[in-house]
Amino acid sequence: MRKIFAALWKIISFPFRALWRLVSLPFRLGKKFSGFLNETPEEQQLPDALSTTVQKPALLLEHLNDLRKHLFRILIALVICVGAMFAFTPDLVNFLALPIGGLDALTAIDVTESVGVFMRVALLGAVVIASPYIAFELWLFAAPGLMPRARKFGLLGIPLVLVFFVSGIAFTYKFLLPTALPFLLNFMGIQSIPRVSSYINFVTGIMFWLGIAFEFPLVIYILTMMGIVQPRALAKQWRIAVLVIAIAAAAITPTADPINMSIVMAPLIILYLLSIGLSFLATIGRKKKSQTN
Repeated sequence: MRKIFAALWKIISFPFRALWRLVSLPFRLGKKFSGFLNETPEEQQLPDALSTTVQKPALLLEHLNDLRKHLFRILIALVICVGAMFAFTPDLVNFLALPIGGLDALTAIDVTESVGVFMRVALLGAVVIASPYIAFELWLFAAPGLMPRARKFGLLGIPLVLVFFVSGIAFTYKFLLPTALPFLLNFMGIQSIPRVSSYINFVTGIMFWLGIAFEFPLVIYILTMMGIVQPRALAKQWRIAVLVIAIAAAAITPTADPINMSIVMAPLIILYLLSIGLSFLATIGRKKKSQTN
């Protein structure tokens, strides 16, 4: 008889229990997430960590498996965002062609050229939209090995990822392209009629990499607040930074001429100097907070 009453009670109370679990779900997730943010990992020096990894290769495989899961979720998010961007891609292509005079100023030679342009622009738009989620997945992968303070600053910086990325794209569109295109298209007095694929590859490539470069001050600020980066070290290594920036500019630009490299190098150097300034500000903020505590 008790079993019958217990079964009846489970059936009768099931809607109420399900409703309670649904209502309490945000609170339970919030409590779990708060515990995750404040959990202190075991401190281990880099040589010790490498030694442990060599002795126990299964630990490395476990981390690689976790990374695979995060990359797979990022891939799914990009596929969804690319599908969503299909409706806006024609307008985006027209928008990107405005600095050169519109699509009428471009020509296509290959049969599949327009399709490639469409997909490239859709992918760029998808990366922009999904950038906060991509940053969140990377943070989730790195968070278990970070101290609570580092976790929190990394999490707070995620919403700014989209802002800085779009700022890099806007800088390219508003300042870089209007200055560079008239010079490049009429160099030596030879007027050019570029292919649509060449032009879109040039524009989207610079937009993407400058968008990534604009994230650098944010990354440096967060790393300084974590205590990982020191501003004086950044200032002392400026010569190496300029060399790395020159190599990066050569890789970013679709052509090998020094004009394009200089156009890309200038904002990258300015961003590096801005990163040093933000790093000093972050150091001052850390010192004030430590004195207050």
